[in-house]
Amino acid sequence: MKYSLYFLLILLAFKINAQDTTYARTIIKKLTSTEFLGRGYVNDGVNKAAKFLISEFKTIGLSSIGKSYSQPYTFNVNTFPGKMTVIVDGKELTAGKHYLIDANSQTLKSGYSLFKMDSVTYKAFNERKEAPLEIKLKKKLTYSVGTHLEPITTVELLKDSFPKELKNIDIIFENKFIKNFKCQNICGYIKGSTHPDSFIVYSAHYDHLGAMGTKAYFPGANDNASGVSVLLNLAKYYKKNPSKYSVLFLLFSGEEAGLLGSKYFSEHPLVPLTKIKFLTNLDLLGTGSEGITVVNATVFKKQFELLNSINKTKNYVTQIKERGKAANSDHYWFAEKGVPCFFIYTMGGVTAYHDIYDIEKTLPLSDYIDVCKLLIDFNNNL
Repeated sequence: MKYSLYFLLILLAFKINAQDTTYARTIIKKLTSTEFLGRGYVNDGVNKAAKFLISEFKTIGLSSIGKSYSQPYTFNVNTFPGKMTVIVDGKELTAGKHYLIDANSQTLKSGYSLFKMDSVTYKAFNERKEAPLEIKLKKKLTYSVGTHLEPITTVELLKDSFPKELKNIDIIFENKFIKNFKCQNICGYIKGSTHPDSFIVYSAHYDHLGAMGTKAYFPGANDNASGVSVLLNLAKYYKKNPSKYSVLFLLFSGEEAGLLGSKYFSEHPLVPLTKIKFLTNLDLLGTGSEGITVVNATVFKKQFELLNSINKTKNYVTQIKERGKAANSDHYWFAEKGVPCFFIYTMGGVTAYHDIYDIEKTLPLSDYIDVCKLLIDFNNNL
């Protein structure tokens, strides 16, 4: 009887863990689908994703702050919503695979001859006049979000695809610069049992790079559908296991455009920043075979010692690498305003980043459950 109960408990624990990763996969698949088109600004993908995530907040049972889960704000963004054609020396290239158009570029529709400047740079000429176009050969194609316009368009080509010297390029695309694009942060919370006016905060950005033309979009599985899925799983946990502190869940947009959503929230906080006991920012959490890195570990040493101590006792992740202050994700603006915070990301596994290859199918979720457990234990022991 004792053995039967023991194995039943093991099976139940396995089921709970499996359900958590199953839910994570469901969320990541949804967020990386063509429905949201890279959660960017072509076809309003980012706000379509926001609508879906607000529905998840409601289903989980999170309370809104005031009447809405949404905190609206605006910013300028450059987009490429239409067809895009690039032909080099008679060969039509594939967007995302062979080339990228710099995100701050303006409309070009012409053919050009190319003059080699150095081993990785070409200048473009049209009838012997220098054109507002340059070509850069890159070992890896890495995309971004444009928030302004540059006078010169840069086209990045994957270096390994072009072993011979380039002679000519034909390029056709149109940009659409959107002023005051309407975007939003998403906010929900679970009221604390004994200290409802103090907050433990989990944050993650739900936006990504969107689409470039009609044939290339950037799914953003690891960056950062993975972090969003962790935040939602943690919300489900705290709904069933309320904390003595209120737990606030923040999903930011505009991260890829320059940490804009988190900056706006830090300047227009929906809860007093002085009431935040600790904030943990979740970004790039789809791997884990080589442990995790903690940004701000050297800034908030006492909290890092606690995190390390818990991991040494429980052996959740293989290693915890400490890193200092860095403006590389949404924790940054909170740290600047004196809020104790970490940015945690996993290491090992896939290396796709800001490209078309960051997809759900290859995301291992190596230490997904153990990272969640470590985060829960850490905040429970603060």
